[in-house]
Amino acid sequence: MDAGSVAFLREVLESTSWVERTRELGLALRATRSPGGLLVVGTPAEEPWHLTAHLGDEARLAGLPQLAPTLVRWAPAADAPAHLRVGLDRIERAERGETLFVVAQERAPETLLERVSDARRTGATILALDGGDPELEDLAHDALAVPARAPLSFDGAQHLVSMAAGEPSRPAGLRDRLARLLERLSGPRIPD
Repeated sequence: MDAGSVAFLREVLESTSWVERTRELGLALRATRSPGGLLVVGTPAEEPWHLTAHLGDEARLAGLPQLAPTLVRWAPAADAPAHLRVGLDRIERAERGETLFVVAQERAPETLLERVSDARRTGATILALDGGDPELEDLAHDALAVPARAPLSFDGAQHLVSMAAGEPSRPAGLRDRLARLLERLSGPRIPD
């Protein structure tokens, strides 16, 4: 999907909450403090190569070295280039100021959830883009679920998040902050 297609998708979804939520998640990705501290991981069946590449482009184009991602792989080949040899053990070394971004359309395996939990305990920020995984979302500081019935595809959501991550941030005005607060307060309620 090229930049024009992503801009068109954003325009089509502007009247929904999807654009604002992808912007919020993109802005959260920018909070990583140092280059190499944004760790992006998927599942064994679906590594987020495409999203990682887009985040790398956005980091370069926006002049945001802290946004340059590190792709964390489940079974990297020993003879792969250094940037493709980063394994799950990197999550074990995650620390405060780093961000672990879990991108998983399917439910995250238990092995990943354990590592995410450990990274959270050491102070790493946990973000998730998922298909509706309650266990992963419970571990995340911020999560965006894209269920199968959503008006955009999981791939489309990845494009919106990566584009938003590279955009100049605009300070949220009082109206924006109140609208987000009201939206969160009026979310689904569990009956007594």
